[in-house]
Amino acid sequence: MAASKNSAQDNPLAPVTLAVGQEDLLLDRAVQQVVAAAREADADTDVRDLTPDQLQPGTLAELTSPSLFAERKVVVVRNAQDLSADTVKDVKTYLGAPAEEITLVLLHAGGAKGKGLLDAARKAGAREVACPKMTKPADRLSFVRGEFRTLGRSATPEACQALVDAIGSDLRELASAVAQLVADVEGTIDEAVVGRYYTGRAEASSFTVADRAVEGRAAEALEALRWSLSTGVAPVMITSALAQGVRAIGKLSSARGGRPADLARELGMPPWKIDRVRQQMRGWTPDGVAVALRAVAEADAGVKGGGDDPEYALEKAVVTVARAARSRGGR
Repeated sequence: MAASKNSAQDNPLAPVTLAVGQEDLLLDRAVQQVVAAAREADADTDVRDLTPDQLQPGTLAELTSPSLFAERKVVVVRNAQDLSADTVKDVKTYLGAPAEEITLVLLHAGGAKGKGLLDAARKAGAREVACPKMTKPADRLSFVRGEFRTLGRSATPEACQALVDAIGSDLRELASAVAQLVADVEGTIDEAVVGRYYTGRAEASSFTVADRAVEGRAAEALEALRWSLSTGVAPVMITSALAQGVRAIGKLSSARGGRPADLARELGMPPWKIDRVRQQMRGWTPDGVAVALRAVAEADAGVKGGGDDPEYALEKAVVTVARAARSRGGR
């Protein structure tokens, strides 16, 4: 490869960039960084963004063949782990002799599938960008701190934690929230500022949706849902609140009778919540709990990319939960 491994790691215009992981926001940013650097060098850079089904055997050779006009080009290959065996051979051949003025960006999920291509790109000295899925709260907290640093702003540790607690696990939502705070607020961003923008809104509105749904009050739950979405509450916060509400009913309905303090210790809930859930569970049956949990799981998959319409997925779940709450025929 034309550049040494060390220099390639620091250069977005290295002949090959390998972005490894399953965090969509980070993968997209890796691509955006390369494209921005290429267009800074040449505003007329041609960008080709391809999925495995679009990259057939011979396509890469065609895209990277010398041009009469020596134009700069960025070729992005998404889900490289899913490339066909013949196309993988083409890519490996290209890695041995990358073309001038062309940057190849391979997006690979990591893991065992397609590992041969991953190993070949690394052996060839590709610039590598880690894009791991951030499943731990500590990782998301570090991400938020990094976003503030990147934007040249200061935020207290308490503010960063409050933002993670309010928004949840979606990195795009977290990045958007940081950008909004930076744009709207002068000086150091503290916990009070985050609370004013996000914490109260997210906690109050998402749990209001869940409370009205598990109480069987479908119309009120839908009204609360639409208000929450219109004010920017992350859909994943709402599915999380619904799941917590239904699970609490399932736990309490299967527990033995006892004082709220005893049940609180047994179920891991505060005593005040025991009293509230007891009031909410009057119309529920075990079958109703099972139906509601399935509906919430489907909605959760829908809002995380498994469906075309997250709002519809949430509305469907809310209605199903509310109907399940009336499965005994009460109310």
